[in-house]
Amino acid sequence: MPLLEINDLHTNIRLRKGEVRAVDGVSFEVNVGQTVGLVGESGSGKTMTGMSILGLLPTGGYISQGQVLYDGVDLAKLSQTEMRRYRGKEIAMVFQDPMTSLNPVLTIGDQISETARLHLGMNKTDAESRAIEVLSLVGMPNPKERLTYFPHQLSGGLRQRVMIAMALTCDPKLLILDEPTTALDVTIQAQILELLEDLKERLSMAMILVTHDMGVIAGRADEVVVMYAGKVAEFATSTELFRAPYHPYTEALLASIPPLEGAIPERLYSIPGLPPDLSTELIGCRFAPRCRYVQDRCRIEEPELDAPDGYSHPFTCFYPVSAPDRIPVSITRRDQAASKTDREAIIEVDHVVKEYPVTKGALVQRKIGTVKAVTDVTFSVYRGETFGIVGESGCGKTTTGSMIVGLEGVTAGDIRFKGKSIVKNGGSHLKSVRRDLQFMFQDPYASLDPRMRVKDILSEPLVIHHLGTQRERDATVARLLREVGLSPSAADRYPHEFSGGQRQRIGLARALALQPEVIVADEPVSALDVSIRSQVLNLMKDLQQQHNLTYIIISHDLSVVRFMADRIAVMYLGRLVELGTEADIFQRAKHPYTHMLLDAVPEANPEVEKAKEHGTVRGEIPSAITPPSGCRFRTRCAYAQERCAEESPEYTQYGVEHYAACFFPMAHAPRFAEVEAVG
Repeated sequence: MPLLEINDLHTNIRLRKGEVRAVDGVSFEVNVGQTVGLVGESGSGKTMTGMSILGLLPTGGYISQGQVLYDGVDLAKLSQTEMRRYRGKEIAMVFQDPMTSLNPVLTIGDQISETARLHLGMNKTDAESRAIEVLSLVGMPNPKERLTYFPHQLSGGLRQRVMIAMALTCDPKLLILDEPTTALDVTIQAQILELLEDLKERLSMAMILVTHDMGVIAGRADEVVVMYAGKVAEFATSTELFRAPYHPYTEALLASIPPLEGAIPERLYSIPGLPPDLSTELIGCRFAPRCRYVQDRCRIEEPELDAPDGYSHPFTCFYPVSAPDRIPVSITRRDQAASKTDREAIIEVDHVVKEYPVTKGALVQRKIGTVKAVTDVTFSVYRGETFGIVGESGCGKTTTGSMIVGLEGVTAGDIRFKGKSIVKNGGSHLKSVRRDLQFMFQDPYASLDPRMRVKDILSEPLVIHHLGTQRERDATVARLLREVGLSPSAADRYPHEFSGGQRQRIGLARALALQPEVIVADEPVSALDVSIRSQVLNLMKDLQQQHNLTYIIISHDLSVVRFMADRIAVMYLGRLVELGTEADIFQRAKHPYTHMLLDAVPEANPEVEKAKEHGTVRGEIPSAITPPSGCRFRTRCAYAQERCAEESPEYTQYGVEHYAACFFPMAHAPRFAEVEAVG
């Protein structure tokens, strides 16, 4: 008998005007020790399915039909009081954002101990001992000491470990994970996923993994439920799904992912349009308005979930796709061997240092240390290219980008724009070039003023620089909105009225308002669904061609950087450790840290993911206040020797534009096979 059996689940949410059918007839099973993945875009119903299992529905939410059978008990029929016997004790949930899920005014110890006292009846001493035990179980460094910490004192990866520890306090049989690694660096993500896999085996748990990341699903899920508009679009084992997806939606999701190997497509496939409004009556196949293979029958008749003769797993489509390569992509070849002398350096970063003082004291503050955010970084960016900067959080990549556009001052060194220093020539020169250097922020919702309409947000730079009349500014706003794929009518709306992808388009439009020459984009697609991400990346490439833009892309997502960047700089703890072309970094990487980053990237290929050696990601990034002596990566490097602790390695050249700072570089062994580009 399955541990969890969901039969024809319908979950509705009452609104002032009508109801949203958030989950519409979903059925699947979870067995002991099994991981089932729920995957789909935002609004597909995957998170609401998880919430329905635990009875944690939003205001107005209720299960209108169906069963949620846990160990033979229908949870859908239980009262909230009865559900408390199961919630947290038998079934636990790890939420997407630990910072908003953890209580900011309670210590980590208090929050974990509370679970033990409520569900297990432990006294304070025993509950504290249990808290230390589960923190040790999830690999928390110094667990006893961390009990006294507040959530804000921990990194994102450690906060997520606290959430997992809290969920494991009562030894649940089923663990529901809602986007557990979305906001984490690729290395921390790999550690968390390895931890969860290890815990599942050790504790014989079942897991439901909710995510939009197909790479995470490929490596961790035994079976996959692909959801679209509240319904199951396809259901299969992970091996079957990635080898031969039948539903056009599944195929499109896979085609939207920037590849980590092989030839680089000129454009990513992007699913047109948006998911349907689930508060309206829907006729026919729900994916029909966005499907490239749609036929007349799809618009009037809704397909059932079924596995016809000759097909290995069920799906909901009248015209299934037969192979994962049905969507054509055009391939581009980059001129990786072009000489430096053939190109003009538009940005020059010359031995730049950025340090922040650390102070202590309420009234009289005294300096107690220095945060070494960026240390002796040098590189050039050529006109018209896309330059990628990658690394974990805390490596100094965002600080470097902020210094380039003048949002942060420089402690030492120089930054030149078109040969002229923006550091040594004072504020007047920086103001004169401000129009040409623009920043695209990571979180468009936080960077767009919620009290201003879009037309005011986009015209504000024009007003500040005294450009154009009011009529000309209105025309510029309309043009910018059309260029980023939005209707000019959007000018009268506020930021909260847009989706995440649309807000990112508005942020890009604002960066383009002054017709800059350089745009620094900080994690431009990190918070977006895979389908929306491909739309934004394609748009950025189109605008680069139209406006002859130079991009500096800051990201921890190496697949995005590979798709966008001509050259890539790898940063670690404030230092530049490797620099090279896309082929240098992805096929001929020399620095062990670069290899660690590449190995940590989840790939949408179950065979590759399951063959990966666990434990390749070691430890966490050290403090920038007291960085390790010598090579800063040595404390996490499997190849470190005594010399690494005593000396800081100089750069060694390995190719025309390939440099790495390592005493013991990795042997030349391409990570991926060389693939000849076609077309």
